Amino acid sequence: MRRRLRRHARRVQVIVYEETLFDYKEHIWTFLGSFVGISLIGLLNSYVLGRTDTLWMIGSFGATSVLLYGHINSPLAQPRNLIGGHMLGALVGVTMQRLAGQEVWLAAALAVSVSIVVMQITKTLHPPGGATALVATIGSAQLKALGYWYVLMPVLTGVIILLLVALVVNNMTGTRSYPLNRHWYKIWRRRYDKKVLVRQRSALLRAPEKAASPVA
Repeated sequence: MRRRLRRHARRVQVIVYEETLFDYKEHIWTFLGSFVGISLIGLLNSYVLGRTDTLWMIGSFGATSVLLYGHINSPLAQPRNLIGGHMLGALVGVTMQRLAGQEVWLAAALAVSVSIVVMQITKTLHPPGGATALVATIGSAQLKALGYWYVLMPVLTGVIILLLVALVVNNMTGTRSYPLNRHWYKIWRRRYDKKVLVRQRSALLRAPEKAASPVA
């Protein structure tokens, strides 16, 4: 009985230790990337639309920043998923808005559900893409008036800005490398190379080990 209690106590200690580690360097890079990315979108929004209008500051960009700068090794944060997820989500969202816009609840439900399935089929699953689809159906009248321009501006423009910042910030330190697949732009290749798959698996396996190691 005592041995079991000791084992449980040790497990609790390990869990508490891992969950309370503070890697200030990683947090700084995460902060820097997300700050620069969102700031650039905000500045572009202010320059084009004015300081009182936030039409281009859609909520899904915040969720994307969490993945793109805070969890860069996640398959969901890779460029293919980032661009494809948002673009497809925007296309589906605008389409559902036009087809079922009179019933907001129906348009919203269809936009999210269809966009998820489309992302699954195209292997571009990116959770914030569902939010992009939802925004197209529940956004302001001004945003809905954009129609399919919503896909290009603000969605594609914002995505490109966030991606460019990620490519710079996430490769400025030896502890980070982004993206995992350097040939992600080859859209005609539906499957990753074996080397890329190995890198992804290794990155996911190293994450707990890195969290458990003491910070210098």
